[in-house]
Amino acid sequence: MLFILPTPIGNLGDLSHRVEAVLASCDLVLAEDTRRAEQLLSHLGVRKKIVSFQEHNEEQRLPFIMDVLHAGKEVALLTDAGTPSISDPGFRLVRACINEKISYTVLPGPSAVTTALVGSGLPPVPFYFGGFLPNSASKRRSEIKALLERGITSLYFESPHRLPACLKDFTTLLPEARLCVARELSKKFEEYVHGTPQEVLIHFSSKAVKGEITLVVHPYPVSAKKTEDYSEKIPILRNLA
Repeated sequence: MLFILPTPIGNLGDLSHRVEAVLASCDLVLAEDTRRAEQLLSHLGVRKKIVSFQEHNEEQRLPFIMDVLHAGKEVALLTDAGTPSISDPGFRLVRACINEKISYTVLPGPSAVTTALVGSGLPPVPFYFGGFLPNSASKRRSEIKALLERGITSLYFESPHRLPACLKDFTTLLPEARLCVARELSKKFEEYVHGTPQEVLIHFSSKAVKGEITLVVHPYPVSAKKTEDYSEKIPILRNLA
């Protein structure tokens, strides 16, 4: 059986008892980063065989893993932080289990996406998650325009060194948008920075940006009472549509 295990996104106190129990009893651990998995297991006082399972070897590892599962062994899948398969390895393995009728279960737990969404104070339903924003400036701007067309709250992962350029693009293309940069979630220096793109850019321009970042964006100003359609009220939004 395959166990898909969410791990803390920063605070080890968020590790659930169920995850600990599976790690203590399973036969094999699949890990995005074997060193981080070893640290986690060491923290729990558990020794297990750990096999690397990440985006560069996911496909070639599948036959071996499926053989282990067909043999009736229990396999635990970990990523560096959060829930596997969300911008991390896992999707192909789950599909293989479905196709080959292997039992699996997903344990609920930490997720930067839902944590940032709730903490943003922006309309939570419906929402769109786009993974990491594109590295290319032109593709990033295209995604910002697509965000406008969706008209709902959108979430992205972003790297610290690209955040200033990203915020400048939002300032140019969607100056009336409402942003929340959720940084270092569940860690000592956790912060939620709210405001227009310009306001958030000013906040981060005075210091080096560090840590893991989830960007939450709503393309229009929002009210706590209701979300209005501002596309006819803000000229730049009409021009981009």
